[in-house]
Amino acid sequence: MDQPDGIVVIGATTLARRVCAALWESGHPVDHLAAPDDQDLRRALAARPAHVAVLVGDDLAALRYALAVRHVSGTVRIVVTVFDRTVAQQLQSLLRRCVTVSPADLLAPTLAGLCVAPVDPDVLAVWHDGDGAVAVRRREGRLVRTVWRPSAGARRRAVFGRLRGQLQPHDADARLLLIGLLGIAAVLVLDWLWLVSAFHKPVSTAFLEAARVVAGVGPAAPHGGHPVYEVVSGAAMLVTVGFTALLTAGIVDRLFGPRLVGVLGPRVLPRAGHVIVVGLGQVGLRLCQTLRQLGVPVVGVEREPAAPNLRLARSMGIPVVLAHGEDRAVLARLGLGRAHALAAVGSHELDNIAVAVAAHGVAPDIRVVLRAGEDEAIAETRSLLPLGLTRDITRTSAAYVTAHLTGAVPRRVIADADCDHVELPGRGLVAWPVPARDDCGHVVESLACDRTAGPVPGCAALTAARPTEPSAPSR
Repeated sequence: MDQPDGIVVIGATTLARRVCAALWESGHPVDHLAAPDDQDLRRALAARPAHVAVLVGDDLAALRYALAVRHVSGTVRIVVTVFDRTVAQQLQSLLRRCVTVSPADLLAPTLAGLCVAPVDPDVLAVWHDGDGAVAVRRREGRLVRTVWRPSAGARRRAVFGRLRGQLQPHDADARLLLIGLLGIAAVLVLDWLWLVSAFHKPVSTAFLEAARVVAGVGPAAPHGGHPVYEVVSGAAMLVTVGFTALLTAGIVDRLFGPRLVGVLGPRVLPRAGHVIVVGLGQVGLRLCQTLRQLGVPVVGVEREPAAPNLRLARSMGIPVVLAHGEDRAVLARLGLGRAHALAAVGSHELDNIAVAVAAHGVAPDIRVVLRAGEDEAIAETRSLLPLGLTRDITRTSAAYVTAHLTGAVPRRVIADADCDHVELPGRGLVAWPVPARDDCGHVVESLACDRTAGPVPGCAALTAARPTEPSAPSR
């Protein structure tokens, strides 16, 4: 019996077209479906393909297609792109011979490597594998896997930045709270020291009287012959009223606000030796998580107050500022000049370009890392302006997916400037080129099918007239 060798690609995304073009150029028979219904799936799977790649932009659509494919065929191998980890885990537990691929997880180690590269220039990618930090470096024209440790200077800058962040709050409510708290504490300590040193009061009695001054009820007992202390105590009570108002306002704002940045503790904004990540979609969240696992201070910038990943970022201890990343005042306030790097990883590439231009305006020497892959905006602008280091998430994902679809079992993929390297068992990192074009030809042919009376020879079952899957949220 003949072994199945065909491949079915489902989806009209840029990744689906890029994968289809790569498979077609390598000689693999491909049936490309944009948004198939159940009948289309049955017709495509009747040819007994070896693999089905579900490369849509929405996790729920990917889940539906994967379940439908498994319902029609219980043996075909499925490769599906899923951003949400919960959906990915459910798919792998429910469906056998199903491989889930997260483009955000694939690209995060490479982006993290570029962000730490200013203090470790030969690093291409870095991640934490559970036992320690691992890096892929370029040495003598080869890629080697080594242990990664931050330099002593980077660790000092990170510690200094965290300490400075404890005393330099970013948002207004945190400043109010800190000013009120420090003011009340200063009045309490100074009054207590005066009573102990000048009046030789017992420590406990001095504390009680100082607390009464701070509380606004006056000294515990008159101090005859000491009018200066009585005047100062009265002034301290009046000043404490103002500090109490500031403290109350700060507490109220913290209680009813989003509380994405801490006043004290791990979610305080770092002020030096950190990485600023603009765009807290799936890619930005994974990048922040990877950097935090490596011990690199990070701060996220998100412009949408209702972004779904804000809650996850807070639970992970990642400080997030609600602002526009292309605002130069915001970048300056976040200490861009003292940061290791800035990563513009939003889902809209024109926004990433605007962030890169603003970053160079604030700190001309800052390293800027950009996410590309959805359109040609960055590729076209890169020829005119030195924006920074770009990595194509579509090309990287296509390399990993095509490796799976052609029989390999890749462990991870490392993105370089011009080529991606797939890690294969027993072979190490292998260069895996992917065609630059994403026009697989099926879209054009399907349009020709719609315009002509009869089908075009070789036309796939992709129907452009049928609406595609729902657009995905910010990735």
